[in-house]
Formats: sequence, structure tokens, C-alpha cells
Amino acid sequence: MTSLDSVSIAIFLGAVLVMAGILSSLLALRFGAPLLLVFLVVGILAGDSGPGGLSFSDVHATYLVGSVALALILFDGGLKTRFQSIRTVLAPSMLLATAGVLLTALITAPVAKYALDLNWIEALLAGAVVASTDAAAVFLLVHAQGLRLRPRVGATLEVESGTNDPFAVFLTLMLVELISLGDSSVGHVLAEFLQESVLGLIIGIVGGWLVIVALNRVALPQGLHAPFVTTAALVIFGMAQITHASGFLAVYLAGIMIGNRPTRAHNSVVTFLDAATWLAQIVMFVLLGLLVSPQRLLDSALPAIAVALVLMLIARPVAVFVCLAPFRFNWREKVFIAWVGLRGAVAIFLASIPMLVGLSKAYLYFDVAFVVVIISLLLQGWTLAAAARRLNVALPRTEQRPRRVELDLPGQLEQQLVGYPVRPKSLYLKRGLIPSWSRPTLVIRDEKILSPAEAAPITAGDYIYLLAPPEKADALDRFFVDMQPAALPDPHLLGDFVVSGEVVLGDLAEIYGVTVEEYESNLTLADYFDIHLDRAPRAGATLPLDSLFLVARNISGGRVNVVGLRLPEDDAAMPPPTRVVSLKQKLAQAWSSLMGVGRLHP
Repeated sequence: MTSLDSVSIAIFLGAVLVMAGILSSLLALRFGAPLLLVFLVVGILAGDSGPGGLSFSDVHATYLVGSVALALILFDGGLKTRFQSIRTVLAPSMLLATAGVLLTALITAPVAKYALDLNWIEALLAGAVVASTDAAAVFLLVHAQGLRLRPRVGATLEVESGTNDPFAVFLTLMLVELISLGDSSVGHVLAEFLQESVLGLIIGIVGGWLVIVALNRVALPQGLHAPFVTTAALVIFGMAQITHASGFLAVYLAGIMIGNRPTRAHNSVVTFLDAATWLAQIVMFVLLGLLVSPQRLLDSALPAIAVALVLMLIARPVAVFVCLAPFRFNWREKVFIAWVGLRGAVAIFLASIPMLVGLSKAYLYFDVAFVVVIISLLLQGWTLAAAARRLNVALPRTEQRPRRVELDLPGQLEQQLVGYPVRPKSLYLKRGLIPSWSRPTLVIRDEKILSPAEAAPITAGDYIYLLAPPEKADALDRFFVDMQPAALPDPHLLGDFVVSGEVVLGDLAEIYGVTVEEYESNLTLADYFDIHLDRAPRAGATLPLDSLFLVARNISGGRVNVVGLRLPEDDAAMPPPTRVVSLKQKLAQAWSSLMGVGRLHP
């Protein structure tokens, strides 16, 4: 009975710790503290050096929980990554995720060697442990502080954070093997890297494809799709690890595969994984906090602080500026990407590997990683919003997201039913503007179900349901939030040719016969303003697009949602009237074609 009681007590205390972490996150959100830091503090307070007095030193259990948590976090990140958003930043992101991690470790290693009294291989291991950024930390803090990053900056950070973990794990494991065995040639290391990368790529793609097939062809009972996908992600991760492939790379690629193909219950899967990854992070950080010994930390605090400062102020910025030099990033974007190299659970998780294999000075790596994470979350985490606004690379979310209802439609995968309450100042009600890929289906008014024709005209307080592709449901939100006061019409605007900010640049270019860069053809007009303006867009802001000018007509939530089309001054003022008339006719013809791209509804 005593053993049973101890199990019950362990379950009780574990649940209390997790609940304390969840409740403490509310305080963190209120006061702006980085959430992940709160969970670490909860673990420290519950440990044997804190008031909780729990004795915990099971590195194997921590490594197991950390592996599962990191796999789910990467899978969830891949699931939310869109091909069209990462295609233009794939090259710089991959360079940051590989060469950037290696360069960061190399620059940090000399400081670690002399500050911590290590040899060169051990110093490089210390640098590798803290070299990668943490996707969960970056985007959790971005979301908590109400920031919306510019598309190119956000996509670069997203892909880098998701793909640099596998390389950091590989680098750490290779260095641990080198220290343990004492000999390992460069050829052997390269062969191991190629094996893990290629096998991880194959297993991730094949595993993701099999999950898609199973989801769409197997008639699972309602409610089991999300647990099935989550379990399948761990199966893919485990299979890759068993075959000596990169499980973290495989599970991230599988998430991208599944997230970019039509599947059943897509939204319920995403919602379930959000909750699962949130819980996994809490458990992982609490366990990592339990492993920390505050007394031991004091012995290595000063050298660890030196490593953290060099990492944040020298190593990461140098790596970012070198890796992004061949690409078209301005200096503000580079500075922000360098500053947002947040360290989180990944660094502490990697530091547990030397402890797991019993390396000498293993606790030193763990303590250094812990101090680096604390300083990174405090210094970089608390200044994230200020840096974003100061550098004009992110726009604050000044509007609340609308209350959205999403319903899967059995029997097909391409469309779902998306419902919104119609607000009195929404873009849809005031302008009747919605994307061409959405279609109003039914309206609820005074508890009656009406067709759009029966309900016309739509009034404030109605609930409207539209058919839309699942992957584009988020893009509908801005049409159902309250608009900012409309800007005065641009006096140079030719006629009344205005389109939604959600019109794709490639579609506009095809209709108007203008030329755009291939890598920008999939951007929306709103994204185009975000990328090419040095600061938050304002009404009247103008950007050239080949022979046309784009004019920001209306701003909502710091984002352009109505765009005017204007002729260049020299064309508009040309004396031959045939030239002006032909351009007007062309615009008039193009407007009728654009009714299918960003159409107006009465």
C-alpha cells in the first residue's frame, strides 16, 4: 500500500505543478513576463532547493519527455507552415539553420573555453548546445505580446526555428560522440550528417503522405482524428530515430506535408495539437526546473553570463548578417532577426544529453544552458515588442480577432463552413468585400436560418456562414473586424478602381499586364505593402508596381485592406488623348475581370 500511496502522491503533485504553471501563465500575460520563464521558476521552487522540497534527478525521464515535447512542437510548427509563405525565404532560412548554427557555435566556443576552463572540443559542445533558436519561445512571445511580424521576417524566423533544431541536435550528438570515443574523422561526421538528413527527409515525406491517406480514407469515429495524427507524428519521430535518421527533421517535414494538403478534421487537429504542445512545454520546463540546483548555478554564474552576452550580442548577430548577406534583407530586418534569437527548452534539452551519457563536466553544460535561457528570456523576451516597433519590422495587432466558427463538411475536403457575427463597422458590411474563394451560404437572423438572397441586405447582428478552403479561413477574419475610419480618397486615383488587400499580386499583374518578380507573385497586396514599406503603412502610402502605383486606401489593424490603383503621373498627363482613353478602357476591362479576384457584393 505504501508504494501505491507514493504513486498517488506523485500523480497529485505532478498535476498540481502543471496546474500551477497554467495559472501562473495568466499572471505572466498580465505583467508581460515571458511565459516559459514562469514554468522554469515553478520547477525550481518545487525542487529540493526550493520550498517544494521535491527530490528529482531522473535525467532519462527528462530526456524522454523533452524528446516527445520537442517532436510535438516541431510537428505543430510544420502543420501551420504554408508552402507559399516559406517558398520565398527557404534559402536564407536553411542557411541560418545550418551554417548559422555552426557559425554561432564557433564564435561562442573561444569564450566558453577560457571562461569555463574547457578544452576546444568541450568548448565547441558548449557553443553547440546554445546555438539554436527556439521556435516555441519565439512565437509564444510574439503572440503573447500582440505582434504580427512582417511576412518575410516572420516566415524566415519560423522556418529557421523549425529547421535549426535538427542540425543543433546532430551537432551536439556528434561532439558528444567525439568526446566519448576520442576519435572521429571529418568524413565520418559528414557521412553521419548526410545519413540523418536524407533518411529524415525520406521518412518525413513518406510518413506525412501515409498519414494524409489514412486520414482521408479511413472512417475514424468523430473525435479520434486529432489523437490519431498526434500519435502518428510520434510514430514517425520514433521510426526515424530507430533508423538513425533525424527524427526532428522527419516530424517537421511530416507536419508541413499534412498541413498543406486537404485532410479531414483539419481544424480540430490543429486545435488539439495546440493544447498538446502547450501542455508538453509546461511539463518539459517544470521537469527541467526540477533538475536545476541553484547552489551549483552560483559557481558557474559569471562565466555563463559571459557566454550568454557574447552569444546574444556578437555570435548571433554576426551569424545572421553573414548568412543573410546574399539576400535582400534591409538592415532593420537583419537586426531584428539577430535579436530574436531566443533560447528556450531546446538548449536545456540538448544540455541534458551530456548528462545522459555521463560525460565529465556534464552538469556544467546544463548550468550554462540554463543561465543562457534565463538571460535570453529576460533580456530579449521582454524587449521583443519594443525592438519590433523600433525597427518597424512588425505591426501591432490593434484589433481583436472576430469570433469565428469552423465546421468540417463530411464527404469532401476542399471546403469548410466558416461563420462570423457581422459587426456594424466590418469591411464586409460597409463595403460588401470578400475574397472570390469564399461564398456566402446561409445567414442566421433572429434565430431564423435564411439563404443569402432571403436575408439581403445583410445587417449588423446577423451571423453569416461562408464556404471557404480550410487553409484560408484565417484570411477571412479581417473582413469581419471593425474597420478604422476610412481615409479620404486619393485625388490622383483614376476612377474608383479599388481592390481588396487580399488580392494576389500575380493575379493583379496578369490582368493589368504589368511585371512582378516571380518570388513575389504569391504575395497579397497587403503583404506587398508590409514588405516594401520601412514603417507601418498609413492611408495614402504609395508603392510602384511596374507601370502602376498602389495606393493604401484604408488601414485596419495596421494592415492595408483596401488598395487603389493609380496611373503614373507622366502617363496621366500625356497630351495624346488616345493614350489616356486606352488606359482607362484597359482599367475598366480589368475591373470586370477583377470581380472574380476581389469582388464587390451589393
